[in-house]
Amino acid sequence: MQWAKAHKAAGEQALAPKRRGRRSGEAGKLSAKQATRMRGLVIGKMPEQLKLPFYLWTRAAVRELIKRECAVNLSLSSVGSYLKNWGLSAQRPVKRAYERNDEAVTQWLADEYPQIAARAKRERARIYWGDETGLRSDDVRGRSFALVGQPAVVRVPGRRFGCNVISALTNKGEMSFMVFEGRFQAEQFIGFCERLVKQSPTKVFLIVDGHSVHRCKKVRDWLQPRTHQIELFFLPGYAPELNPDELLNGDIKRAVSQVRPRDRQAMKVATRKWLHRRQKQPAVLANLFGAPHVRYAAA
Repeated sequence: MQWAKAHKAAGEQALAPKRRGRRSGEAGKLSAKQATRMRGLVIGKMPEQLKLPFYLWTRAAVRELIKRECAVNLSLSSVGSYLKNWGLSAQRPVKRAYERNDEAVTQWLADEYPQIAARAKRERARIYWGDETGLRSDDVRGRSFALVGQPAVVRVPGRRFGCNVISALTNKGEMSFMVFEGRFQAEQFIGFCERLVKQSPTKVFLIVDGHSVHRCKKVRDWLQPRTHQIELFFLPGYAPELNPDELLNGDIKRAVSQVRPRDRQAMKVATRKWLHRRQKQPAVLANLFGAPHVRYAAA
């Protein structure tokens, strides 16, 4: 009946299909200025920094931010559309320590490391990035296909054991390592540095984190008469992502966890075997420096 009245009043034009959905160019409930501001807040800060009761940026967290800041109430689907238009997607977050000093990280990238690299070039020294890591028998890594709701069962030794690795590598793919048992102490670090000096044809610039062993008096006393052979440099605190050797640590743990060693000796043998194989693959080790967060050290 309604269509008949419309046809009588306006003819066939009244029955023509009308365009549905949002009109072209319509900005939604947020103005362009509001949308730009909300995008900046989401990209620049985490919810807790903005005093929101959320740990991560979810659609609900962004909706609450928009409601508080702009007095606009959006559906979750609308929030999702805004996030997509802003070039944002759901990703696994990267952990950062509260104690991390972002200014020190910026200074390292802008000033300190370029100065170290320039010195190494002048003195024809070789820059190594070093780190230590521990391996555990109950460490299970990777994923396995299984029926939904029925995860695969991996057998691990009931009695836990482990070993430790010190390693150092250059951006050309040269690598040195040492596998040992027990706590990491000055003796192990000095022994590794002695091995590194013997293996390197030139002076060694070794970049490590601020671990107490690296800075202890026994290590300083050993280094003092050997500054013509080796020097230590320290990364900013709580910034492990700046160290390319951290990526090698991850590779070691993934490889050894696939072997499933039954005792400590088997773990040490498997670790040494894998690291010896990696030493013969300099291109693979050099590729670690292609990761975005360590690319600054690739040159």
